[in-house]
Amino acid sequence: ASNMIRVILVQNKVSDSTEDNVDRAMNMIRQAVIKEERTTKPILAILSECFNSPYGVKFFNKYAELIPEGYTSKALSAVAKELGIYIIGGSYPERDYQNPKIIYNTCTVWGPNGELIATYRKIHVTLTESAVLTPGDKFTVINIGPARIGIGICYDIQFDELSLIYRNAGCNLLVFPAIFCLTRGPLTWELYQRSRANDTQTFVTMVSNARDHANDYVAWGHTMLVDPWGQVVKSLKEEEDVIVTDIDFSVIDKVKEEVPINRQRRTDLYEVVAKVPIK
Repeated sequence: ASNMIRVILVQNKVSDSTEDNVDRAMNMIRQAVIKEERTTKPILAILSECFNSPYGVKFFNKYAELIPEGYTSKALSAVAKELGIYIIGGSYPERDYQNPKIIYNTCTVWGPNGELIATYRKIHVTLTESAVLTPGDKFTVINIGPARIGIGICYDIQFDELSLIYRNAGCNLLVFPAIFCLTRGPLTWELYQRSRANDTQTFVTMVSNARDHANDYVAWGHTMLVDPWGQVVKSLKEEEDVIVTDIDFSVIDKVKEEVPINRQRRTDLYEVVAKVPIK
């Protein structure tokens, strides 16, 4: 139907080789598309935070790439074009053109002709990350078929203002490539997604790396999709895997009818306002 979109959420293992990580993730996308093509071809694949490299302050500089010249960008572009799909390329460390000392944690979005449609630089960097990463200063909203998607990365989901700003901009899907550790994961991974879905009455997904105890930072995994009711629709465990699922945006209307918080918001008393324009 016209307000459905089929997506692939990719939870890949990460080693210390960019080429291996990227090729592995691209193959997971390729296999999922080929497998599903007989029924309904997925049109959007979403990857995790740092899907191409080890996560951590000591790694960002070593693995930082120029966008779109780097190996990772080139591979994302090529596979999006080869399969004729959109790819939200999780995130990877981006080196600034003007000043190579500046590094961002950046999400790239690629279209079915291999074109770079949008980038988003993580706007909330954790205390630890701030030693190396520079925060971005822009919101990113993209339209893919019936989906109007707001993008954040990991820690961004903890700031409900960002999600509310995306809701106000008409988004119906919030995408957060992310990696949580084994302490925070069990406590808050599902909580944040269900909370934001409930706050915004949109679909919310966090896409993680697979867990590997050999990694310096061991990921919680548990990539999931939450619907506007705040229900977990699909989720993975910790091992390498993909979710292929349809998102039916018509659910949002039902939710808004039954729980009309949007109409009952007291904007005469309070408001969450974006201070920079949303592209």
